Amino acid sequence: MNRRLTTWEAACIVIGNGIGGGMMAVPYLMEKAGLAAGLLVLLAAWAVSAALHLMIADMLLQEECGLTILPIFRRFLFRGRWQKPLTAAFFAVLCVVLMANLAAYVAGAAEILVTLFPLPLTAARVLFYALSLIVPVCGLKALGVSEKWGVAAMIAAIAVLAALSLARGRQPLPLTAGGLSPVLALFGGVMFCLSALFAVPQVVEGLGGDRRKIKAAVAGGLGLNTLLTAVVAVAAIRASGAVTPVAIIGWSAALGEPVRIVASLFILLAMLTSFWAISLALGEMTAHQTRLGGVPGFVIVTLPSLLLTFVGGADFLSFIGVAGGAVAVIVALLVLPAHRSSRRESAEPPLLGPPGDSRAFSLLIGLGYLLMAAGSLMSV
Repeated sequence: MNRRLTTWEAACIVIGNGIGGGMMAVPYLMEKAGLAAGLLVLLAAWAVSAALHLMIADMLLQEECGLTILPIFRRFLFRGRWQKPLTAAFFAVLCVVLMANLAAYVAGAAEILVTLFPLPLTAARVLFYALSLIVPVCGLKALGVSEKWGVAAMIAAIAVLAALSLARGRQPLPLTAGGLSPVLALFGGVMFCLSALFAVPQVVEGLGGDRRKIKAAVAGGLGLNTLLTAVVAVAAIRASGAVTPVAIIGWSAALGEPVRIVASLFILLAMLTSFWAISLALGEMTAHQTRLGGVPGFVIVTLPSLLLTFVGGADFLSFIGVAGGAVAVIVALLVLPAHRSSRRESAEPPLLGPPGDSRAFSLLIGLGYLLMAAGSLMSV
């Protein structure tokens, strides 16, 4: 099958990978931070996330990587006699991060399914996992087309939620800033919603290395994700009598069953599209590093994510915390120095323009991801 994507399909992969179920935690954090400060946080999170994702795209354009980010670290960061052990260790860390993400989506989607259909929790987990494998097993083009329709359905769901909330909601919007801790917690939450690191290789490969299209897909996809997050936050705050830590609870209590059903379907779609992109990244990475290729290999490397949902009673939010914290540390410690190293070898201008060659700019982006990690630990 042709692996080439349209720019919109590539942008939808970015949206689908990053949107996740964590968006439902943003309205609560936004209310605590205040709407004016919250919107500024959204813009800052988009800018930091877009810069980091485009830095990854820069490196992928220099190194033939297929659908995995691992080779860029082997070339630009892990060098000398420690290259092989460091690459192996990083491969193991990435596997854990990706499996934690997948486990979060399986666990969270199962919790939604049992509220919509008469299913036991175990059956819901197995059903979601099995059905979610179909698209990534079919390859990159199938992923792009499926993400396009998935994102369209999510936009439709958000439009319905926003219309119901604005028509029937009467709650005042909190404009006053709520202090540093809520703002930092909101920044951490939004940054996690915008994390689509493992979709970038899929975008670069799917667009055939076209620099203009890559920049549009990455920055545009993250921008639309930011806009959707803002709409969900404002609508939930406007409608909910009490904004709950998981927005759907207070939202549906205020507006009734239609909101609960539509919001549940939105979360389910968000987790499904995220599972597609992450599982394809995991399958391609392990196939690249080992002999576990094809459909059997794909099942072998993704099955642990399903098994994790049955271990130790860990719930959706704990999986999200593990995955988000690990990604923040990896980004802050490894991506930025690798990009600095890559710029010394490249004759092409960076996708970010002159800031992409600035050490101070790299330090600023690194600070943003360290603040993301700190914000994820804040209790509000």
